[in-house]
Amino acid sequence: MSVLAKSSMQKAIDLENRYGAHNYHPLPVVLSRGEGVYVWDVDGKQYYDFLSAYSAVNQGHCHPKIIGALTEQAQKLTLTSRAFYNDMLGKYEKFATEFFGFDKMLPMNTGAEAVETALKICRRWAYEVKGIAENQAQIVVCNNNFHGRTTTIVSFSNDEVARKNFGPYTQGFIKVEYDNLIALEAAFRSNPTIAGFLVEPIQGEAGVFVPSEGYLKKAKELCDVYNILFIADEVQTGIARTGRLLATCGNCNCSDKNCSGTPEVKPDILILGKALSGGAYPVSAVFANNSIMDVITPGSHGSTFGGNPIAAAVAIAALEVVRDEKLAENADQLGALFRSELNTYIESSKVVRLVRGKGLLNAIVINDTEESQKAWNICLRLRDHGLLAKPTHGNIIRFAPPLVMNEEQLRDCVSIIIKTLKEFE
Repeated sequence: MSVLAKSSMQKAIDLENRYGAHNYHPLPVVLSRGEGVYVWDVDGKQYYDFLSAYSAVNQGHCHPKIIGALTEQAQKLTLTSRAFYNDMLGKYEKFATEFFGFDKMLPMNTGAEAVETALKICRRWAYEVKGIAENQAQIVVCNNNFHGRTTTIVSFSNDEVARKNFGPYTQGFIKVEYDNLIALEAAFRSNPTIAGFLVEPIQGEAGVFVPSEGYLKKAKELCDVYNILFIADEVQTGIARTGRLLATCGNCNCSDKNCSGTPEVKPDILILGKALSGGAYPVSAVFANNSIMDVITPGSHGSTFGGNPIAAAVAIAALEVVRDEKLAENADQLGALFRSELNTYIESSKVVRLVRGKGLLNAIVINDTEESQKAWNICLRLRDHGLLAKPTHGNIIRFAPPLVMNEEQLRDCVSIIIKTLKEFE
């Protein structure tokens, strides 16, 4: 690496450190370009992206169809606010609701905004439809959840880094153990003011924890018994990441709206974001049927940018890419191959305890404590070998490449990962 390149990288890092809030701890690499499964740093070095912007770039970096839709719409009309109709939003709403099988959607921008929106819809439904006394509605969440970092959301997080010194916290949430149906039913049975159950089908930020077979289906059945809304946060797990269009699809074969399979779980409220735009633009949405969504009336919720024409055009293109390029099927096949190859290595490894995941959302657990630097150091060496990943919770490394990856590329990445891990044996 040249002295000039080092200077350029360090200059970029120094600028962020000096003028930006220190709310992230990035891996020391400065990226300037991306295409498909690859990114390049300012020195021109190529890397496999094995994070996909936390699963926002499922369709690959700078997918030509998505970028084409963005640039074409940006030259015509970018923003009207919702004070007026625009000629793209209705098309997007029709396309997306049919794609995911709901009556209506409420467009927003970021994942955290969409979660907040779902909470508001659930509470208003509780008071106006279920009949819970005003200001008494409770929402059940799971321990070790990650739904964002707004004040309300960190109120029901048990991540003290995200919570500390941000109180007082919002009330109205009950925490239960993830993947524990007994605890879930006990909470439902003991509290008639529960309105909703908010859950990640797979806990991504917690370390890619996949629940027991049938957990989501049985949790939805419990919600139906107790007249409680099942709210699926699929901001990270949705849009083909887990080998299905949605993680709540379970083992059916649905990768697009024409699937003949039966989803394992049909959420009452579905939250999407990230890959809803292929990483090209902030786009999120909440989906529900009329019996739930109709509680939202003019003035009760809104967003200046939510549902803007660029977002609408980009999201349609992003979903068409998922469907037309069969990215769910690809994630399913390559994910199975990835776990198989890593499991073979782990059989004789002293460094890695296990690999877990679904589709192309996977993680390895390093045989060390959460306080150790080993996972971080492994990621630094992965970077040196041309692959970018990031630890979560200290001793876990998450692997989530763009879903446009092919088998040859995946096998190359597995070789890089194994070669790197061997350096730490």
